[in-house]
Amino acid sequence: MDSKRALTCQRKTSAARSAVTCLFAGGMVLMAALAAAQESAPAANPNQDTGFFAAIGRWFDRQSDNMNSTFGDARKKIENFGRDAGSAAQSTAAGARDAADAVVRIPNARVVRGHEVCAKAPNGAPDCVTAAVTMCKAKGFESGKSMDMTTAQVCPPKVLLSGRNSGPECRDETFVSRALCQ
Repeated sequence: MDSKRALTCQRKTSAARSAVTCLFAGGMVLMAALAAAQESAPAANPNQDTGFFAAIGRWFDRQSDNMNSTFGDARKKIENFGRDAGSAAQSTAAGARDAADAVVRIPNARVVRGHEVCAKAPNGAPDCVTAAVTMCKAKGFESGKSMDMTTAQVCPPKVLLSGRNSGPECRDETFVSRALCQ
């Protein structure tokens, strides 16, 4: 919380320094412009105060309005930052809770070895998720995820006995060799 206050204080100090610099520079420009305008143009309205100090007063009024809007914008940004930080803290807490739940389940998890052939999915790719679950259920667990898969070309014995190791009779087979079971 102190860092937020320090950041806010630092921003206000920086904004104040910028405002003072702008006021000084603007005042110098305004004085030169007013001096030139007084020499060349007569007063349009005798009821309106057109003196040097009246012009500076109007200029200060405009600068005050500008500074008020700038500080208002800064206040809104700080409020938004606080709201965003709160939502980030909530999502971080939810993530930590999920991680703690996963750590609690780790003692029940085991890596098992086996050889479970992956079925073909409708798109032709191997479906090793069901093979991992099947392997884990065979070992007494409820669910599992594949950790190691192997793809091999399987040929009928007559192809291998003929001295060939590939051909149209051979097919690729993917199987799960290790699974993480829970």
